[in-house]
Amino acid sequence: MTTLTLFLLASLLLLSIGLAGLITRRTLVGMLISVELMLNGAGLAIVAAAKCTPASEVHGQLAALFVMGLAAAEATLVLAMILVVQRRFGKVTLDEVSSIRANDSAGGH
Repeated sequence: MTTLTLFLLASLLLLSIGLAGLITRRTLVGMLISVELMLNGAGLAIVAAAKCTPASEVHGQLAALFVMGLAAAEATLVLAMILVVQRRFGKVTLDEVSSIRANDSAGGH
């Protein structure tokens, strides 16, 4: 196995764990962590491809930096949304919030 293959397998493992966590987690914070794992897997694949192929390493590092910035912005927005949901409903699990929203709209608000 080449080095690139090993890096891509590790990246695929991170992506798979993140996807499984996104599907199985019911809390918003758990879902956020799963998405972060998926983005880290993508960043690892980009850097590995830039390092182990004739492509420019600088371009791979810049792309990975862009993915990291995207992950930071996404985490900031989702954490702000979690705070708003927790303050409004008192709960942060997806099932409870969606059932509260369904009851709230049925009440005519």
